[in-house]
Amino acid sequence: MASNVPDSLLGVTDPVRVSGSLPGDPLAWLNDLEGVPSGFAAARDGIDALLRDRGLRRTTPEQTAESLLRGAHASAVLEGSESSWEEVQASEGDETAQAAVRVSTGVLGLVPTIGSTPLQALARLHALAGAGVVGDDSLGRPVSAEASERLGALSRSLLATTAPALLVGAVVHAEIVTVAPFASHNGIVARAAERLVLVARGVDPASVVVPEAGHLALRAQYESNLRGYAGGGQNGMHAWLLYAAQAYSAGTEASPLRA
Repeated sequence: MASNVPDSLLGVTDPVRVSGSLPGDPLAWLNDLEGVPSGFAAARDGIDALLRDRGLRRTTPEQTAESLLRGAHASAVLEGSESSWEEVQASEGDETAQAAVRVSTGVLGLVPTIGSTPLQALARLHALAGAGVVGDDSLGRPVSAEASERLGALSRSLLATTAPALLVGAVVHAEIVTVAPFASHNGIVARAAERLVLVARGVDPASVVVPEAGHLALRAQYESNLRGYAGGGQNGMHAWLLYAAQAYSAGTEASPLRA
């Protein structure tokens, strides 16, 4: 199988190549790019305001469940589903929507795993998405040696970095979409992994923000900036991070807590 994995992407594979400096925390230098810290700080302030300064607002299991389901619907649409919100609510969505819903039901159970064994968490997300769609021998398995290498580099970066959680979530999302390491549903896995990072790193412990809906609301920018990221180099990475801060703000507005 020919690999479609570019060799010049974000510093999770080679931070020296892009940043020109020796790596310590492999992602920290990204937070020094112009506009990135202020963009993510503003997005985090919006999330904190939604949660009334970290924990003062009570959230319910029903609100978390609605957020997850809204995220599943948005992620499925971005993946090509034509199912409506009402169909997803009624468990009548198409195959892509069903895959996104399966992932949404299992994602929060992987919070401990993403912090200790990220590769296992990502593999499990794909196993949920691809169940009944791809062969059992393909579930959770990288499609090539190159994809396996990139996933390993991403995993090592997750374990090593203390960069802001929103930045880390954005990196994880873009890397998985760009590398497409699994046999199917890579976008759904990427967006679920992003949500998982935000929960596990304490930004949104109740998972009531809907980042997937933020990406859907900004779909043209989302797809354009992913293409720029895939092109490699610092400019595309920088633009993706600035975009992601806006998308998180839009995802905050989509929270069931706004109802």
